[in-house]
Amino acid sequence: MPPTHLRTRMSVATGRLTARLSRATGLGRGGVIGGRVTLKLDPDVLRRLGRERTVVLVTGTNGKTTTALMLTRALEALADVASNGDGANMPDGVVAALAARPDAPYAVLEVDEAYVPWVAAQVRPAVLVLLNLSRDQLDRVGEVRGIERDLRAAIALLPRTAVVANCDDVLVTSAASAAARPVWVGTGRRWSGDATTCPRCGSAVQHAAATWHCECGFARPQPSWVLEGELVTTPGGRDVDLDLRLPGEANRANAALALAAAHCVGVPPHTAAARLRTITDIGGRYRTVRRTRHSVRLMLAKNPAGWAETLRVLDEDTPVVVAVNAQEADGRDLSWLWDVHFERLRGRQVVVTGERSADLAVRLCYAEVAHWTAADPVRAIDSLPPGGVEIVANYTAFRDLVDRLPSG
Repeated sequence: MPPTHLRTRMSVATGRLTARLSRATGLGRGGVIGGRVTLKLDPDVLRRLGRERTVVLVTGTNGKTTTALMLTRALEALADVASNGDGANMPDGVVAALAARPDAPYAVLEVDEAYVPWVAAQVRPAVLVLLNLSRDQLDRVGEVRGIERDLRAAIALLPRTAVVANCDDVLVTSAASAAARPVWVGTGRRWSGDATTCPRCGSAVQHAAATWHCECGFARPQPSWVLEGELVTTPGGRDVDLDLRLPGEANRANAALALAAAHCVGVPPHTAAARLRTITDIGGRYRTVRRTRHSVRLMLAKNPAGWAETLRVLDEDTPVVVAVNAQEADGRDLSWLWDVHFERLRGRQVVVTGERSADLAVRLCYAEVAHWTAADPVRAIDSLPPGGVEIVANYTAFRDLVDRLPSG
């Protein structure tokens, strides 16, 4: 609903003006700075902008932007939806997204894990989606178990919120166990590198087939939604065929969680699934573009869990360009490179590039992956023989490539 508080109206108008000026002068895309100005002028603006809307929050280490877009498409079957589809998931970006669509009765907001407690306290979401939790940007966020504890405490203060949670992620399950209304989704996700010990007692977590447990009694709950291959089984026992145009198990897992969350808001699973099939790329991710002699597929990977999924969907016979930066938005700590199984790139043509190509080159040397270095990501593409190229980049390297390469 349109904000009626005078201070809120003035702060929103000033934030929009700031955003337009930022875009017009080429300083940025405007969403973050616009939201930052709005918050500065009215610290209560998020609470007021979220009032009288049905708000869905999406968080997790990987997959936030994808799942939020899926949910936005699904909820658009009901009415207009405010969303931060540009990936600006800090409070500034959340405020800017709500301010941009004051009349939208629904909002789907991806939120950085560290800011979920504050954002949730302000907007009191109808649904909170927990995707996964793993190490990411240790220099900014800290240890993932601290994030889990903070999420658990925040969820305990949301008695009316349906918490849609991936029960195959041990840390997500621990956080969501505090929910008054948990909705468990079995996704079959295979990354467990950050949850080898129990977040409750510290003992080893035992993983077996489709389940896990700890000797203290903490164990995988029985899911009411189950993903198997391309099919999602609903609580009523009906099977929904995803048939996504996005590749990989990770995107199918995101879709299963999106279906469950959309159902909580009132969108039938088959309706939601049909709308998910219209998605072909996520802000340029998975998009294939032409550059002179090459057909280039763009992918984003920014931490060990994300790389584990990306390595599974790379075409085995296609050369790979890997671009790594370490700017503030990426996280300046690159120790995660040593937890990625780059050994799977052996025997391929590999080019390393980006601001931190030297760090990446050292890691590939230890992985016994033959490679060469190019100073510029686009020149790295040009250095390869004609044909297909897979390019995998972390956040700012990916963003820069999307801006530089043609859209089709």
